[in-house]
Amino acid sequence: MRARLRDAVRRGAARDDVELAGRVCSELSADLPDEDLGECLDDAIDMYRMGSKPRCEEVEYLGMVKEAIDRIEEGE
Repeated sequence: MRARLRDAVRRGAARDDVELAGRVCSELSADLPDEDLGECLDDAIDMYRMGSKPRCEEVEYLGMVKEAIDRIEEGE
């Protein structure tokens, strides 16, 4: 499942689903203010170039993005 706000609206997803996705993305953006996450969090992972950050930052960044995707998919 792709974590896209626009797709959720197009699918006719419940307002709560759209609000959850928006809130999760906002929280992630606040935690990662220097990152350009874009509209789709899956793209942030797919487009990420391994080795472009120090290893400890890389693990933390990818973990945070994956956790946000999981929260949206699980409706948490």
